[in-house]
Amino acid sequence: MGKIIAIANQKGGVGKTTTAVNVAASMAATKRKVLLVDLDPQGNATMGSGVDKYNVNNTCYELLIEEKPIEEVIIKETSGKYHLIAGNSDITAAEIKLMEVFARELRLRNSLASVKNYYDYIFIDCPPSLNQLTVNAMAAADSVLVPMQCEYYALEGLTALMDTIKKLASVVNPQLKIEGVLRTMYDPRNRLANDVSEQLKRHFGEQVYRTVIPRNVRLAEAPSFGSPAMYYDKSSTGAKAYLALAGEILRRGKTNKTAQ
Repeated sequence: MGKIIAIANQKGGVGKTTTAVNVAASMAATKRKVLLVDLDPQGNATMGSGVDKYNVNNTCYELLIEEKPIEEVIIKETSGKYHLIAGNSDITAAEIKLMEVFARELRLRNSLASVKNYYDYIFIDCPPSLNQLTVNAMAAADSVLVPMQCEYYALEGLTALMDTIKKLASVVNPQLKIEGVLRTMYDPRNRLANDVSEQLKRHFGEQVYRTVIPRNVRLAEAPSFGSPAMYYDKSSTGAKAYLALAGEILRRGKTNKTAQ
């Protein structure tokens, strides 16, 4: 059975979409079947996958509101060699209309149920806020991957996010757990970054990934070329870091299965 991972952080600008696109591409490169769901109205994950968000016929809006069959919404040709459910500004309207429908927090989970066994991994790029779209992602997901910068305010926000995840788990998805905390845009020369990193490891222990995503120009450039970093410059430190992250996620999955 496939695993659904929501990539979420209420704070913007922490590398959430960069992580979604690049970990999806890295997983696909290991011959896993991968689906990326762009649930952010900005549609950055869609553009970063080489798909024009202004010229897509079906997006998460059609999936959630019009209840189109998921097979009609999935885009199979992307620059990252994974499948995609696109996102654009239409999703803003979806958030409003979800308020009017029955069992609104379960729309995404019900839609993904029919394809969950086909994919090894389904990644959901969440918007940088706690709204109906994020609640849908949390209700559908098996776990949450939290990207964060190693700075003071990010650490403060992480505590609030963990509380939010616990509350959502108790209400909409009792099986929801933390997949891991990912340190992004990391600069080892920065003393504060090192201090916050140590605090993270003390407070969250094994939940903090060993893999660290560095500040990297290639990672920042790749989206403007509509490509994940590994296809833009596979020798870059950013591309190598996300490949390492994919490997760590796979190893953790095997360890958990063995333990069970």
